Amino acid sequence: MRVKGIVFDKDGTLFDFSATWSPWAAAFLRRICKNDDAKAEHMGRIIGFDLATGRFDPASVVIAGTPEDILAVLAQAIPDLDHGELLEIINTEAEAAPMAEAVPLAPLLDRFRAMGLTLGVATNDAETPAVAHLAAVGVQDRFDFIAGSDSGFGGKPAPGQLLAFCDQTGIAPENAVMVGDSLHDLRAGRAAGFACIGVLTGMATKQDLQDHADVVLPDIGHIPRWLEQLSG
Repeated sequence: MRVKGIVFDKDGTLFDFSATWSPWAAAFLRRICKNDDAKAEHMGRIIGFDLATGRFDPASVVIAGTPEDILAVLAQAIPDLDHGELLEIINTEAEAAPMAEAVPLAPLLDRFRAMGLTLGVATNDAETPAVAHLAAVGVQDRFDFIAGSDSGFGGKPAPGQLLAFCDQTGIAPENAVMVGDSLHDLRAGRAAGFACIGVLTGMATKQDLQDHADVVLPDIGHIPRWLEQLSG
């Protein structure tokens, strides 16, 4: 296999999931509950987040869901809150979430580009927060393609974002790799005809991912070595 392009998930892949999204969840829940911690704890349980410990349930809708998925779950519990307003709060707080790089991103991405690889991001986050997060750590310009769940290609596990990457870059699916920390990422990759790399900087374990990936690595910093082995 000759790899020409790599598409990365964002949260749990480029960025450490817990370090980034636990502060977001706490701030978001307290905002929509007007700092009523008892109510915020209740709402946290609905989305699979423990406000007291700052931990996500592995089945939390936040881990692999889109903002619309989170909205659908919360709307059942807050029927009087305007859907548009709630979605705006989700995305506004997401833009302000602290970004914890899984590994130092700039030198790694520069290494990939020096290898002649085309890079993309496919996330179930909305596009505006995604671009803001990449820009906040100074790596937005390393990517030739950035798609969120609202970019017009759908969200994962459907393959639309990955096929759009191929359409826009001219790279065939058999020459592309999807890298992600969740089954949504890997299923999207398989559906698009990509090779798949699982990483362990999200909430999933190696056992969760290994049957759906060509390889499971500790983090994206191990990808260059995998590429070297792939090329012999």
